[in-house]
Amino acid sequence: MRRRLWLASACAAALSACTEPPADSPADEVRLRLPGTWLREQDEGGVRVRRILVLEADGEFSEQVRIVDAGGAVTEQSHAGHWTFDGTNLKRKYSLMDGKAPSAPTIPFATFALKLPSKNEFIGTDNVRGREVRYRRVPAGTQP
Repeated sequence: MRRRLWLASACAAALSACTEPPADSPADEVRLRLPGTWLREQDEGGVRVRRILVLEADGEFSEQVRIVDAGGAVTEQSHAGHWTFDGTNLKRKYSLMDGKAPSAPTIPFATFALKLPSKNEFIGTDNVRGREVRYRRVPAGTQP
């Protein structure tokens, strides 16, 4: 009886170790560094885009976007959803896109393979679109 109990406990411990990385794993260290306010700026063909991405420690995110076209017209958008980090990829699932629930044909996901060259910068590679994006940490309350 005692041997069965020990064997069952050992199996349960082994299985639980397979489902989550240890608390001091590199993936966990990165996950703990991600919450905060991040700015991404891009200027392409006369169109300027500023994105403020706020990653909350509880896994929620908000994103404010300001687009200024070549003629000076301004478009602002507001998005929200849930984020996770799987050890390689920052994944965002949008629950609101420009204030509304996403609908077809919009795909409400964004996934970037991450590199963190410093505590105040991350580089994401979007393997679907084949592009690299850079975010830098900014103070909370920064506006796009």
